[in-house]
Amino acid sequence: MTQRYVIHLPIVANDLPAAQRLARVLGRWALVLPQAEPGGTTVSTEDDQNLRHWVFCDALLPSRRRCLLRADHDGPCSRRLRR
Repeated sequence: MTQRYVIHLPIVANDLPAAQRLARVLGRWALVLPQAEPGGTTVSTEDDQNLRHWVFCDALLPSRRRCLLRADHDGPCSRRLRR
């Protein structure tokens, strides 16, 4: 067992897409913290927290950094947001 701990911070949204958008914003903001691992961010319903939905793609890029686009994005992975 490692001596690492995970912080679970409940923040509510009205539906899955809204929860995923909010989680992406918070995950990208958390990149300023060296302890943050936004690629592992998931969302779930309050009543079934065992069924989680991924927020980020988190694929490993050639630069050895992680993709920061949404989990089901189209096209190539990127560290930058698409407009």
